[in-house]
Amino acid sequence: MKKMIIALLATAAAASPIAATSADAQQRQTTTVVRERPNGTVVTKRTTVDRPADRRWARGQRFDRRYAQNYRELGDWHAYRARRLYAPPRGYHWVRSGNDAVLVASRGGIVGAVLSGAFN
Repeated sequence: MKKMIIALLATAAAASPIAATSADAQQRQTTTVVRERPNGTVVTKRTTVDRPADRRWARGQRFDRRYAQNYRELGDWHAYRARRLYAPPRGYHWVRSGNDAVLVASRGGIVGAVLSGAFN
């Protein structure tokens, strides 16, 4: 019996960091609406949405604009030359994700390069 309890505790201790990292990857957004009716009753509506956390992009990943914070396509890279942007190779274009400039393939959406902190 003692061995079984120790084994269960060890399993729980080993699995807790895994559960914590998956919970950290999600952000919970809660909206509460409170309304009073003429007869004095209070109606509360609560909506909870789990959103993915901001992503850190890396070369070779597939870029998905749903996970990009402050997504914007940068059509004129000349205007951002001071921010270390260079001419994109054929078949690529620059996009903004948060404070990062990401070079993305036009077909397939594979990340070619990431300039971290280009928009600080």
